[in-house]
Amino acid sequence: MKTSDFYFDLPQELIAQDPLEDRSSSRLLHLDKSTGAIKHDTFKNIGDYLQKGDCLVINNTKVIPARLHGAKVGTDAHIEVLLLKRKENDVWETLVKPGKKAKPGTKISFGDGLLMGEVLEVVEEGNRLIQFSYEGIFEEILDRLGEMPLPPYITHKLQDKNRYQTVYAKYDGSAAAPTAGLHFTPELLQQIRDMGVNIAEVTLHVGLGTFRPVKVENVLEHHMHSEFYVVEESQAKLINDTKAAGHRVISVGTTSCRTLESATDEHGVLQAKSGWTEIFIYPGYQFKMIDALITNFHLPESTLLMLVSALAGKDKIMAAYEEAVKEKYRFFSFGDAMFIE
Repeated sequence: MKTSDFYFDLPQELIAQDPLEDRSSSRLLHLDKSTGAIKHDTFKNIGDYLQKGDCLVINNTKVIPARLHGAKVGTDAHIEVLLLKRKENDVWETLVKPGKKAKPGTKISFGDGLLMGEVLEVVEEGNRLIQFSYEGIFEEILDRLGEMPLPPYITHKLQDKNRYQTVYAKYDGSAAAPTAGLHFTPELLQQIRDMGVNIAEVTLHVGLGTFRPVKVENVLEHHMHSEFYVVEESQAKLINDTKAAGHRVISVGTTSCRTLESATDEHGVLQAKSGWTEIFIYPGYQFKMIDALITNFHLPESTLLMLVSALAGKDKIMAAYEEAVKEKYRFFSFGDAMFIE
């Protein structure tokens, strides 16, 4: 299987730069994975495709304002630091630009010394381990100094930090939003509950590895980065009971999907557990838990495009994407949605 098999041509103007005023007013492309039939709709009508007894699984991770702008102590050279993963207490794995200015021992000042960082070592892929020091509470300082780590294809400045956050975000830890969830409003979620649809929560802290381009031509040689996930006992029971009763488990986003598939055993039973996952889902994968998926439109040649192709079949997905481009759907993080069932 070749990476280039998942290429499609996307006009630049279809990359959504700003969130819509009303989250649920985005468009919805419905794809029947058995027939390939496509229907165009609006996200606020998502309830029309759900049935009583279904279980929607959402990812309640919260994006941290992980992008910091600092100055190298001694030279005042500008250094940008992106927090990727907390290793222990105040030591973080980070992405630093420009890397050549951040050799081990380099000290960086953020917010005129409100937060200080020292580069400890260079690790895999040129990432830096940085030890932070400060007075007070790290999260509060980060909230003051940090920016939301929007993907590089979004060039507009985000006016409201909360728009790169789902309305149900709870637990700090992500370097990127689980974007399929951005379409839901509290009212829409309530309407779905009132229909008799259950909503279960899992946590997967999204790392930037999810969005990294696949740089090898042979898909099987791509290495996924690990991400931390949690499935609570009560939520595992709710999801397993849904399955046992013959109802559908519908994943909101590829992150919820990867959590469920990572924590489900070979008998199709979801385990309550936490840990790190490097699961890579591509065509040929046999899904153990999810029946349907709500997702955004993904980058060409990305692991996320491979995941949705595993669910619906590559030809059907590529045809749906061609249709979405033709109909001028909005793509990527702030873009429109797709429901694959």
